[in-house]
Amino acid sequence: MTAKKILFVATEAVPFVSTGGLGDVIGSLPAALKKLGGDSFDIRVILPLYKSVDNSWLQKMEKVCETTIPLSWRNQYAGVYSVIKDDVTFYFIDNEYYFSRRFLYGSFDDGERFAYFSKAVIELMPKLDFIPDIIHAHDWQSALSVIYLKNHYLWRKEYSNVKTVFTIHNIEYQGVYGFDIFNDIFDLRPEDRQTVEYGGLINLMKGAIVSCDALTTVSPSYAGEILTPEYSQGLHPVLELNKAKLMGIINGIDINYYNAACDPDIYTNFTADDICGKAKDKEELQKLLGLPEKADTPLITMITRLASHKGVDLLTHAVDELLSKDVQFVLLGTGDYHYEEFFKRLSENYPAKAASLITYNKELSKKIYAAADIFLMPSKSEPCGLAQMIASRYGAVPIVRNVGGLRDTIHEPDNGFTFNHYNSGDMLYAINRALEKYADKDEWQKLVIRVMKTDFSWDVSAKKYAELYDTFA
Repeated sequence: MTAKKILFVATEAVPFVSTGGLGDVIGSLPAALKKLGGDSFDIRVILPLYKSVDNSWLQKMEKVCETTIPLSWRNQYAGVYSVIKDDVTFYFIDNEYYFSRRFLYGSFDDGERFAYFSKAVIELMPKLDFIPDIIHAHDWQSALSVIYLKNHYLWRKEYSNVKTVFTIHNIEYQGVYGFDIFNDIFDLRPEDRQTVEYGGLINLMKGAIVSCDALTTVSPSYAGEILTPEYSQGLHPVLELNKAKLMGIINGIDINYYNAACDPDIYTNFTADDICGKAKDKEELQKLLGLPEKADTPLITMITRLASHKGVDLLTHAVDELLSKDVQFVLLGTGDYHYEEFFKRLSENYPAKAASLITYNKELSKKIYAAADIFLMPSKSEPCGLAQMIASRYGAVPIVRNVGGLRDTIHEPDNGFTFNHYNSGDMLYAINRALEKYADKDEWQKLVIRVMKTDFSWDVSAKKYAELYDTFA
């Protein structure tokens, strides 16, 4: 049997380089598919070679080829390097002009950078001797790979049978630009205008939505939500027209990386069958943060980007009432300046009850997950959410709002607490229910064990993606 060839196109992947959930997905899903399908899949991933890729990986890479990529009037250098991880080949496109930057995103020329990347993906496939059966592109930065393939390349024999899947990880970021750079930057033609035009502007996500053969997003609930004005960021009319090819598949997490039984970054390892070590993790974190070492005081934590859609505004309205109870609160995150300042002041005002860590630190985040009794995630919108799954792996009981992927993964009373309406009163009511449960140590321990045993692996999700790929002959 001939292996089905899948090429993932994305702009980050753990462990090479990552800023969040997309990197976790691309670092895990291809390997899960390969494990599931074995020799029936030939899975490869293509990424930019950023300056921030760790040197330990750079030393393992082999140079595959080099060429030039045409983009409008430019011909830009492209070197290709590769490394194999978990039986998946990862390609990296080298161009220092575009990718030797301090940050992955946020440059003034992001449109040009990712147009180059998308064009390079399509141009390089013959040179890599790998014409995939399916290109699976992710988010707006890779959207042009789908658009270029359908509008500019399908007439070529070697590309004529390639199908495309496009995944929306967060519809808030769509790749919107003015038409003044339509040809000069994006190398688009007059006949492409109807593909990418939306609201009088270039919208790359819209272009990929209408061009792809199959459209996915990262949870079943979010797939329904983005068909409505409340969650679609204006794209619901386009999605409604294309909903026949839309499906939601919940993300998983790497359960080997996030594993309290063997995680080297936490103080004491523990398992669902023996959770005694979790108390030591709590004690050590309290020491580290200068909080009173109270074993019986519930520790509530939040690890998040400090932005209003993450529910941080609910917490600012409710935190004084929350801290009037016998609880401790720890927050880790960075984001909007006024939220950062709020939580800095909170630590100063409640030094024995609250600690605010305005930073991003992966190792510290895992220490917090392992120490936490309760993990708070009151998002206004949440396409999938990974933090509630990660927290569960470390026995931190999630409290979430019923939205997006949170609705699909956390169910009260089985593995957490939930609330529906986006207001601080409903959130506090859910917290109070959790605190009542916490007071009954036997019942709380049973809940922690159920939470830790919830299956958030990629196994089920990988099967759904494999079924989707199988729909293409």
